[in-house]
Amino acid sequence: MRPTIATDAPPSAGADSILRIEDIRTVFPSGSGRIAAVDGVTLDVPRGKTLGIVGESGCGKSMLSLSIMRLVPPPGRVSDGRILLDGRDLAALSPAEMRGVRGAEIAMIFQEPMTSLNPVHTVGKQITEAMAAHDPKAGPAELRDRAIEALRRVRIPSPERRFAEYPHQLSGGMRQRVMIAMALACRPRLLIADEPTTALDVTVQAQILDLLRELQGETGMSVILITHDLGVVAEMADEVAVMYAGRVVERGTATDIFNDPQHPYTIGLLGSIPRIEEERDRLLAIEGSVPPPFALPKGCRFHPRCPFAIHACTEADPPLRELSPGHRAACIRAPVENALDVAA
Repeated sequence: MRPTIATDAPPSAGADSILRIEDIRTVFPSGSGRIAAVDGVTLDVPRGKTLGIVGESGCGKSMLSLSIMRLVPPPGRVSDGRILLDGRDLAALSPAEMRGVRGAEIAMIFQEPMTSLNPVHTVGKQITEAMAAHDPKAGPAELRDRAIEALRRVRIPSPERRFAEYPHQLSGGMRQRVMIAMALACRPRLLIADEPTTALDVTVQAQILDLLRELQGETGMSVILITHDLGVVAEMADEVAVMYAGRVVERGTATDIFNDPQHPYTIGLLGSIPRIEEERDRLLAIEGSVPPPFALPKGCRFHPRCPFAIHACTEADPPLRELSPGHRAACIRAPVENALDVAA
């Protein structure tokens, strides 16, 4: 039984989008040429909604987020495509112009708060530095008050005391709240959350997700939620993009993805989720692993692991194809109900 998502959210194709990613490629040089970690991704982020990007480790999710922020580690770079924030191409901005966008218009929560926060500076200093970068006219007292208010907004108790503490004095959940406070300090219009609940226990994870949902409701910001956890996606996302080997292989509303998955990879991911209502001796698993970008198979990149693969799958990598309004999948055998009928 597939998890049921109760939502009437419309597909992004007809929605107002704050961010549009058009056919971007992020490449790294190698001895045999350029290797694409992100390879021809096109996505829309609906205004005021949450887009979940899901897939296994190594599928390109985090590299896509770094590409949007123009933070791809050298010698990597975005070689092709456009990243349009309300029509303005971020890929064409100068480094100084992009620094003005980061934090003020697009903010990011990174995977591990302990390594993202500077251990030798207090929490307050790090938040006020982020604010001062975008409001140089603000004085120290004003920045302090605004930083304490930011800590209060993310439900940190005794924010005046936490302002003067160092990251190692805080729990993992508190450090993640500090990261959220820093990200939202300048009220960005778009928040990228890269695995925001990694390494947190289940209770704290739920608190962080509830906090993000509440803050999104208060501010109206759009969110890109990057995760490998389909449970988090089911709880938070209005729309979902499934990535595999640097490409988007399925895209649709949360209802589409969870109730009617049409790519074999998506079906495999959903089949690996443990469910209380089902008795299983063992969890289903997708055999094999994501291929590295320097050793991609010919044809569909998923075909070596795909139970529905046929000879034609080895000859060409299929593009995303619309199966119903707003629901697209990159599989020549979709809709999969037909493939199951043939197999039977």
